[in-house]
Amino acid sequence: MVRVESTPEFVKQAYTKIEARLTAVKQHVSRPLSLAEKLIFGHLDNPETTDLTPGKSYISLRPDRVAMQDATAQMAILQFISAGLKSVAVPTTVHCDHLIQARVGANDDLKNAIVTNKEVYDFLRSASQKYNIGFWKPGAGIIHQVVLENYAFPGGMMIGTDSHTPNAGGLGMFASGVGGADAVDVMAGLPWELLMPKRIGVHLTGKLSGWTAPKDVILKLLGILTVKGGTNAVIEYFGPGTESISCTGKGTITNMGAELGATTSIFPYDSRMHDYLRATERAELARLAESHPSLLRADEEVEANPDKYFDRVIEIDLDKLEPHVVGPHSPDAARPISELASAAKENSWPLKLTNALIGSCTNSSYEDICRAAEVADQAAAKGMKAVSPFWVTPGSEQVFQTIKRDGQMQRLERIGAKVLANACGPCIGQWKRDDMDVTEPNTIMSSYNRNFPGRNDGSPQTLSFITSPEITVAYALAGTIDFNPLADNVPGAANKFKLTAPKPSPDIPANGYVKDEQGYQPPAEDGSAIKVEVDLKSERLQLLTPFEQWDGKDYIDLPVLVKAKGKCTTDHISPAGKWLRFRGHLDHISDNMFSGAINAFTDERGKTKNPLTGEGGQDISQVARALKGKGVKWAVVGDENYGEGSSREHAAMEPRFLGGVAVITKSFARIHESNLKKQGILPLTFTEASDYDKIQENDRITLKELAALQPGQPVRMVIKHADGKTEDVWLKHSLNSEQIKWFRSGSALNRMKEKASK
Repeated sequence: MVRVESTPEFVKQAYTKIEARLTAVKQHVSRPLSLAEKLIFGHLDNPETTDLTPGKSYISLRPDRVAMQDATAQMAILQFISAGLKSVAVPTTVHCDHLIQARVGANDDLKNAIVTNKEVYDFLRSASQKYNIGFWKPGAGIIHQVVLENYAFPGGMMIGTDSHTPNAGGLGMFASGVGGADAVDVMAGLPWELLMPKRIGVHLTGKLSGWTAPKDVILKLLGILTVKGGTNAVIEYFGPGTESISCTGKGTITNMGAELGATTSIFPYDSRMHDYLRATERAELARLAESHPSLLRADEEVEANPDKYFDRVIEIDLDKLEPHVVGPHSPDAARPISELASAAKENSWPLKLTNALIGSCTNSSYEDICRAAEVADQAAAKGMKAVSPFWVTPGSEQVFQTIKRDGQMQRLERIGAKVLANACGPCIGQWKRDDMDVTEPNTIMSSYNRNFPGRNDGSPQTLSFITSPEITVAYALAGTIDFNPLADNVPGAANKFKLTAPKPSPDIPANGYVKDEQGYQPPAEDGSAIKVEVDLKSERLQLLTPFEQWDGKDYIDLPVLVKAKGKCTTDHISPAGKWLRFRGHLDHISDNMFSGAINAFTDERGKTKNPLTGEGGQDISQVARALKGKGVKWAVVGDENYGEGSSREHAAMEPRFLGGVAVITKSFARIHESNLKKQGILPLTFTEASDYDKIQENDRITLKELAALQPGQPVRMVIKHADGKTEDVWLKHSLNSEQIKWFRSGSALNRMKEKASK
């Protein structure tokens, strides 16, 4: 039986495999290696391969672990069931964190979720028992925090069905977000296919101090690289500044590398990681890491001459780094905090802060809560409470019980904080707001990681800003974003006073963590007798029917279902929030398809013209259903970095289910492009970005010579306009030989079954 835990013996074997593979790779790669390269090469399925060109070569890797959260695990497990396998091939866990709706507080919200989601939780629990998967119950914590506390280890490789899986990079792990189909491959014993990442080095000097927090490192980097600047690249941090950042602080930084579009982000092993491993009762793993120093950091030559070994090097001096705020609507809209007030006035943003929220998978560590409590204490000493409604989301039961024991939770509650369940809650759109009509423009501040329109509360009218937990508390006290916590008196105080920066806070509790003894359920010793049943009448779960194989013909006169304008993230393609309850039912959830996309022809959200009737202003998903009902295939046209954001493969499965066959864009985000390939949809990009402008509302497009589709060879698209005139446009793609077979078979899962039957 596959071990779920990262035991010392398991980690020892992993290091032995890494060393053996690196020895083989060094026979043909005779140069110093970065840390990321060591971990990539150390997990190669075939270490003899010489095709390792960053940004061009596809490589096959053998991850050590798989982690899934409850929203994405449903579809991944449904796909695994359809593959007909008896057990997962690598250690795998499921974490119930996404389906708990935040409304009134931890206890009531958790009780309500357990009742509301019983069918889904029972399905995930029974499937975990049957297929040898570790199961973390609702309330145990957010996947990334629980993984960091229990499973992550320096030098390991993990994939997870959530884009913020790189959180484990804070503990020196190569951890990457993927779609469920990629997870199913690895769970089935197949390698994980990845485009060899490019290398971006971030050289940290100086030391964090005062108000500046680990959060500010990644917010600053987002302002430099933008949300697509890390696409198909690993962000590797190095330099003396890394050791001034705690392990959990490093996790904050690597977590939000997902906002850069990066494959992953990673820090070298150091004493702060050692301390965290010991505090989380993994001292033996710390000793193993210390006995393999060469595996867990870049070669000295790389650190000494980074420009020679990285594709790009960015310098950040922590001594000079000012606290940052990003937003609204995009995590790369970055500015120093001193510029927020003027930006708010210039853009006529609502100044009143309607809510302030701290925690989530990104900033819910013991250190984060300690620093937030330090700011809260200053207000309490003056008899003040938060002006804005103030919410705290602990990342795990372990953190929750520890801050309860040590008093930080009570210190936050003293100024009006309300503690939510150990779950994603408002960060993922599971937030039922009763405080106001959310169709009204309003402003919120959080320490979360993502702030797309509608992300937190379902309303595109909410302007969401992101900063550190301690700065968020300061704004909660002020109740307005027309305020600089570093310089201004706190408005509304009876006696004028300024906040001072939090004193250095412990990242490790002096009395250790309170261990969560109840949240985990191990798999059955023998799951063969366990039945996993799905009611055919279920509103929440639906067994999958394989997608049809490609018929071998060109796609002729495809209508353009929608031409998306500007940012079209997976939140726009398949929103979460109220739709999370349908994550295991492909038919039902497909009704949300493109409901957040902005139509380039009309500027309407979620609306398009029905090409069969000519009627405009129709729900995009319903037009797709109408086309599917008539047997008409369709395509979508998108803008830059299409599919940015969450790893949710529903954003690829829904278009496939409703008849989509091609998505044509200026550029793709990494995970979404991979998800489209896995589901048998052609992801194509304009050779000339300006060709996007040639697509008109009533056009039909034809994709030619698909039978001759080859890696690296362009695809000819013929655009037929309503007046009968045509234009030829060339499209690029990144499909390799095996991925073309996925397309021909109808999906990667179909291809897997074909290979298994031979």
